[in-house]
Parts: sequence; structure tokens; C-alpha cells
Amino acid sequence: SSGVMNISEHLSCPLGFGHYNAVDICILETAIIVLLTFLIIAGNLTVIFVFHCAPLLHHYTTSFFIQTMAYADLFVGVSCLVPTLSLLHYPTGVHESLTCQVFGYIISVLKSVSMACLACISVDRYLAITKPLSYNQLVTPCRLRICISLIWIYSCLIFLPSFFGWGKPGYHGDIFEWCATSWLTNAYFTGFIVCLLYAPAAFVICFTYFHIFKICRQHTKEINDRRARFPTHELDAAGETGHSPDRRYAMVLFRITSVFYVLWLPYIIYFLLESSRVLENPALSFLTTWLAISNSFCNCVIYSLSNSVFRLGLRRLSETICSSC
Repeated sequence: SSGVMNISEHLSCPLGFGHYNAVDICILETAIIVLLTFLIIAGNLTVIFVFHCAPLLHHYTTSFFIQTMAYADLFVGVSCLVPTLSLLHYPTGVHESLTCQVFGYIISVLKSVSMACLACISVDRYLAITKPLSYNQLVTPCRLRICISLIWIYSCLIFLPSFFGWGKPGYHGDIFEWCATSWLTNAYFTGFIVCLLYAPAAFVICFTYFHIFKICRQHTKEINDRRARFPTHELDAAGETGHSPDRRYAMVLFRITSVFYVLWLPYIIYFLLESSRVLENPALSFLTTWLAISNSFCNCVIYSLSNSVFRLGLRRLSETICSSC
């Protein structure tokens, strides 16, 4: 009981609706955060090990970005150990304001990396579909590594002004009381983040996937027309269905991107409303924040369910672990 009282004294409980059930709400928050932290770390460690154990996955250039997202999401899970340990046992001696700022900055940077990687994946698939002959010359391992390095640098720089008092980087659902009461969002900083990160990434993804599926649909229609006019298997032998694997793989990546924006859209909307002082609700803040963070685990599930090569690598990894045990 002393541990629970210690939590309620030092930590902000966003879902609390009164003093009577504040302790129960804190326990509920703790359960949600501990569960998400465990799932994110375990899921992304599995993805990383599978990529190292399945050489076929490296045939896709997008594997560079998928692995980068997996490492970023893994670091999200590791970062979530801060509020997890804080809720389980308040870390006395830690400067609360600095902890809030560092944690909010790290989470924002890591999710910015994921968002930028999704945009780069869509561009990569767009080039693979529209320029299949020159794709290998355009997209090289060296250029991919440079692109990933630029993503990390850009993500670190764009949220850096929050350390100089210009708004909040975007972390809500505050665990520490200082984060909730003393660290306020700023409409100008929010607009800055939206214009330089959220909006460009969303525009690139919408543009590329629209054209990808448009081209694939046209290609499929042409193949069906030719089969109707010349009912033979020579078309398949000649490689007329060459875009089919690209289309299937694009669908896998489109599902990952769609789930990302579905889970992050409530958070972004609340971020904008709170920055404009239109809405301020602790319960919504907590729910939208941890709904968005849960995306770090959803990527693992979608990829394992949608990609047959990944499932094969996961099965081999499981067999190796079971045989060693």
C-alpha cells in the first residue's frame, strides 16, 4: 500500500476522475504501460532476429528501412521502461523536469524516424514499379545507408527546439506531474512539426501509393485483356506477371502504413487541438498517446502475418530455439 501511495503522490494519473478511484486508475495505467512495454520490446527483438536469420528478406531494398523501423520501435519500448519503472517505483533523486523533457524528446524522435521510413519505403516501391529497368542503378545500398543516416539526423534536429523552451515535442498522456502541468504545448511549434514532418510524410505516402496501385491496376487489366485475346500460357512464361510480386509486397507495406496513420491520427488531432487551447482532456491525452505508441508493436504483427518469407524465417528461428532448448 505504501508503494501505491508513493505512486499517487508523485505521478500524474491522467485517467483519474476523482480522488476516490485515483489509485485504481493508476494501477490500470501501470498495467497498460507495462504490457505495451513488454510487447514492443519482445515483438521488435523478434523482427530483428528474424531479419538476421532469413537471408531472403535482404533481397528487398526496403529491408533496410524495415530494420531501421524495428530498431526505432525497439528503442521506443526501452524508453517506455522510464514511465514503467516510475509507475512501479518512483525514482527518487531524478530531476523530474529533465526526465520529462528527455523522455518526450526521445519518443518523438523515434516515431519521427518510423514516419520518415514509411515515406521512404513508399518512394522505394514507387521507383521499383515505375522504373524497373533503372531501379538497381537508382537505389543502391550506399544511397540507402545515406538516406537512413539523414532520417536520423533530421529527426533529431526537428524536435531540438523543445529543449530551448519552444513548446512540447508532442508527448502527451503525461506520467509525471511536471509534464502535465508545467510543460505546455505551443501552437507555433506544433505547426512547425506538422509542416516539416507530418504533412510532407503523409503527402508523399498518399501520392506514391495512389500511383503504385493505379499502375498495378492498369498492368493487371492489360494482362487480362491479352489473355482474353490470346488464351495461352506463353504470356506467363514471358514474364508478363512480373509486377505481381511487387504489388503483393506493396500491399504489405501499405497495410503497415495504413495502421500507422490510423493509430497516430487521433494523437495528431489531439496534439493540434491541445496546442490551440481548444481541447484539454487528460483521459484523451493518455489514450491517444499510448494508442500511438502501441503502433510500435503492431508493425511486427502485420509483417509476420502478411509476408510469407518473414513467416518462414520466424519458423526457422523458432525451430532453432526449440532444438537448442
